[in-house]
Amino acid sequence: MADTTGAPYLVVAAAFRALITSGEWAVDSRLPSRISLGEQYGVGENVIRRAQELLITEGLLEGRPGAGTYVRAPLERLRMLRCPAPGHPSAPLAPAGISTWDAQSTAKVQAPDAIAERLRIKPGALCVRTAYEFLDQDRRPVMSSTSWEPMAITGKSAVVLPDGGPLGGRSVVDRMAHLGIAVVRAVERVRPIEIDRDQAQQLGVATGTLATLIERTYLDDGDRPVETADIVIPADRWDVDYDIALVSGA
Repeated sequence: MADTTGAPYLVVAAAFRALITSGEWAVDSRLPSRISLGEQYGVGENVIRRAQELLITEGLLEGRPGAGTYVRAPLERLRMLRCPAPGHPSAPLAPAGISTWDAQSTAKVQAPDAIAERLRIKPGALCVRTAYEFLDQDRRPVMSSTSWEPMAITGKSAVVLPDGGPLGGRSVVDRMAHLGIAVVRAVERVRPIEIDRDQAQQLGVATGTLATLIERTYLDDGDRPVETADIVIPADRWDVDYDIALVSGA
C-alpha cells in the first residue's frame, strides 16, 4: 500500500470510511477477516485492527463478540456536560439521551485498595457499593457507573442506600445535605480505557471497545471525600464537555 500521507492505520481507516460513506459497505454488513483485509491493503493485521478500532470509536463500525466486525447504523452522539460554568444549570444525574437508570446497592462491601485511597479510608473499610446502569428510551444500556460511599458516613442513617430510603434516586449532594454535610466540589480524573469483559456484558458492547473512564470524587467543605465513582462512557456514543469559567490572572 504505497501511501506516505499518514500512519498506515490512518490510511486504511480513510479507505474503510470511504467504503462506508459510499454505501459499498452497507449497514449491518460483516467486514472481511483481518487477514483478508491485510492482504488486500498490503499491511499487517495490527494495522487493520487499529483502523477498525478508530472507526469503532467514530461509531462507524461495531465489534460483535464471536461474530466479527460490522458496519454500524448511524448513532446520534450524546453530549455530557461534566463541569458547567457559573450561571449554567448544574449537570443532572442523568444527562440528555438517558431515559432512565437501574441501580443496585450492596452494603458492607470492603473497599479495594484503589477506592480506599480515593476515599482516604483504610483498605477494607466498609462501604456501600452501588452499580448504576443508564438506559436510553429503548432501554438499551448507554453508560455505567460504580459508586462507593463510606459506611462510616452514612451507615447509621436513613439514606445509607442511594437507591432506597426517603431520598432514593437523589444525587449524592442531596443525600449528604440530609445529613448536614455540604458537598462543595468534585474532582475528576479522565482517561481512556478498553472495556473489560464484565463492562462489555453490562453495556452490550464488545470486549476491548474504547471508552472514557471518569474517576469522580465528591468532597465536603472540610475537604473530606464522601463518595467516589467510576463512570464508564463508550467513546463511540458520547462527547464529554467541560465548560470552565476562567479567573483573571489564573
